[in-house]
Amino acid sequence: MAEALRARTGGIGGLHRFLEEHGEAVEWDLAHYWPGRSLLDLYRGEMSWRELRVFLRYLPNDSATARQVRGSTADEDEWTLDRQLLASAVDAIRENTFATIRLGGDPKKTARLKPPDPIARPGVEVRKQKSNVIRFGGRHGSGAAQLAGVFGGAAYQ
Repeated sequence: MAEALRARTGGIGGLHRFLEEHGEAVEWDLAHYWPGRSLLDLYRGEMSWRELRVFLRYLPNDSATARQVRGSTADEDEWTLDRQLLASAVDAIRENTFATIRLGGDPKKTARLKPPDPIARPGVEVRKQKSNVIRFGGRHGSGAAQLAGVFGGAAYQ
């Protein structure tokens, strides 16, 4: 947050440009972190530009203004380093439990077990596993169309 303020030149002019760009977030943070104060106090002369600069410089990283400057959402910001590490630890425990059951269990009973999916994280897509299995018979026909697609020919019916 402080870097964003320092990157803009010109004291009051820089703060004014900052307010033009992020005014709504600043207004929200003023009401949240400084109850009883409003951005209108600045224009009424009840708050100095220096007070506003100091307030903005020391806003916490999870403030609306800091999120808007970073361009992130509240959901993305909830995934802090400690939460990422905790999710990684839980994923590792689940994978270890799966491997232990598969290796130590009866192969007839554990053959159909699938590895656990990792905990969903923002910005990370769940990988979909492709299947190379060609199904024959059943509801979907004889599988001739699938085989024809694999080998590049037409299916005869």
